[in-house]
Amino acid sequence: MAENGALQLATTRKWRIPLLIFFKDARNVFKMDEIGVGILRIAVPAAMALAADPVASLIDTAFIGHLGAVEIAAVGVSIAIFNQASKVTILPLVNITTSFVAEEDTVQRNDQNSAKKEVIEKGFVTINDEEKGKRHIPSASTALICGGILGLLQAILLIFCAKPLLSIMGVKSDSPMITPARKYLTLRALGSPAVLLSLAMQGVFRGFKDTKTPLYATIIGDVTNVILDPIFIFICGLGVSGAAIAHVLSQYLMSLILLWRLMKEVDLLPPTGKDLQFRRFLKNGFLLLVRVIAATICVTLAASRAARLGPTPMAAFQVCLQVWMTSSLLADGLAVAAQAIIASAFAEKDYQKATTTATRVLQMSFFLGLGLAVVVGFVAGTQPINSIAFVFDGVNYGASDFTYSAYSMVLVAIASIGSIFVLFKAGGFVGIWVALTIFMGLRTFAGVWRMGTGTGPWRFLRC
Repeated sequence: MAENGALQLATTRKWRIPLLIFFKDARNVFKMDEIGVGILRIAVPAAMALAADPVASLIDTAFIGHLGAVEIAAVGVSIAIFNQASKVTILPLVNITTSFVAEEDTVQRNDQNSAKKEVIEKGFVTINDEEKGKRHIPSASTALICGGILGLLQAILLIFCAKPLLSIMGVKSDSPMITPARKYLTLRALGSPAVLLSLAMQGVFRGFKDTKTPLYATIIGDVTNVILDPIFIFICGLGVSGAAIAHVLSQYLMSLILLWRLMKEVDLLPPTGKDLQFRRFLKNGFLLLVRVIAATICVTLAASRAARLGPTPMAAFQVCLQVWMTSSLLADGLAVAAQAIIASAFAEKDYQKATTTATRVLQMSFFLGLGLAVVVGFVAGTQPINSIAFVFDGVNYGASDFTYSAYSMVLVAIASIGSIFVLFKAGGFVGIWVALTIFMGLRTFAGVWRMGTGTGPWRFLRC
């Protein structure tokens, strides 16, 4: 009895140190149990969809590269501006949508199952009398309205502020990059509504734990882009403008496919305007907006430093950044799985499932990062750190820990911005990449600190 009591006390004390949770059941990291299969079923299609767009951008870069170093550098700056503007507007919306839809869908399914079970037990219906109506998810309708409005605002901003934005990025009026960069950015901005809407709808499907539908739509859109690129760039002789037009058309096609599929599953017209959740979206969206802006400043600042080195270093930076982000986004597939599953688990108050899922995806991300570092090399040498940082985002969002995510990123950004200025001055091109490594390392530390200390939504780990 005494030995059993001592063993129980030791175990209790052990798990009062939440930092050890990251190593829990590490031997099962590749086990294909219910958790492992569930994660991969969501993560693999999500990773493929997330990686598809940067791959399409790499193909864009390859085609534009035949036009010359000035053109590829100009497009690189424009893509950096467009991507960062999109992140500022859509990432908060996508992540909030995923969590809210997952919570609402879980609660509704549980309520429906309970009601059906009660009715079946009373003998009124049989198990086969299952309803086949559309889902009523207010968060889905809210996300589409917000996405449409934000898309229009982004398009207006980029079209009318193209020149000053390029100037901020180091492309001045006398630069040979200014004309092709302005053409590409202005035309690409016309696709902003489609980009925002399609990504908002991807957030809805992720909340349903359906990442295959966004994957199919993304593949169709990107294949269309690849086919149209050489036609518009070379055959029609439109140059960088042709590349932008091809990308815009592919985005609208993708958006239409997703809308068609979503309308089959969800009633997008809520009974009343009160069912929409604008206040909830705005409150948490603002927090994530602060986070995204802080992260965006770091990456954009790094790109602007590279642009000041001239067209050739900027072209090299653009290629390296695309490779870096493409490989990193593979880990984001695990983050999507973590967010969807953990959000559902918290809605059900199944903390054991939430903890097991979080630790499993973090362990998976570490090994994924090692594999990416070996395969890609050079700029991907920091992939173990990057992978864990991306997955921690999904873990925190799944737990609706939006406040900590925002404030911690602000602190990370302040330190990272300082390192970019100092290391750029000391090491130039290499210094920029060292600073970006510090940025990702601090993001990872922030995630480890939150869950590892058992604070916020993870306080139950200290019990």
